[in-house]
Amino acid sequence: YVSALFLTFSLIVRIGCLLATAKLKSMHFVNQTYASDVGVISVESALYGRADFVTCSGGRPPQELSNTNCSLPTALDVIKARCNGKKVCELSAQIFTFVPDPCEGTFKYLQTKHTCLPAIQRVTCEHSMAHLRCDEGLVISIHSADFGRRDQSTCSFGRPDSELRNTECFHHVSLIAKRCNGKNSCSMRVSSLVFGDPCYGTYKYLEVTYFCQCK
Repeated sequence: YVSALFLTFSLIVRIGCLLATAKLKSMHFVNQTYASDVGVISVESALYGRADFVTCSGGRPPQELSNTNCSLPTALDVIKARCNGKKVCELSAQIFTFVPDPCEGTFKYLQTKHTCLPAIQRVTCEHSMAHLRCDEGLVISIHSADFGRRDQSTCSFGRPDSELRNTECFHHVSLIAKRCNGKNSCSMRVSSLVFGDPCYGTYKYLEVTYFCQCK
């Protein structure tokens, strides 16, 4: 799936293997939707900048389109960190707020390409047990594991708003792979004491994506 989106003051990019929607806000809205029945996101490429004169050029002056050799070198790493292993991923223009402008004065856009991998995703709320399991004869291979909070709805039941507000809170954890890779089943308690606390006061959860493969 490929999506090209221009960045304005308000932008939400939603890509996914169940549903992907891009909302472009300016004088009007344009929606792009991609769907797949199964799988998780694997980002293949990402461009934040400008590579041609045509994309997202409507109503822009020539001087904002002339630089077609503009790209942020870290864009792919940023998108992978947020989206790989997820069924649905939302991005906003804020993710590029604290990075250097790759070409000041150029009207930029975000272009991504991703595929869907047939992996298993498990989400476990904090203070609960995470259980990973494969069919007989297969073993676990961890694709990604993140601990924190990316949205206000996951693991939100009964929690005060103050514990759900920070949705820019997550870090990658390697302990899951160390303990679970190569096993038929694996269980771990989801806790800041185990994985560290990326954002004190926020109620967190563990997102794990894994494959079941032959030994």
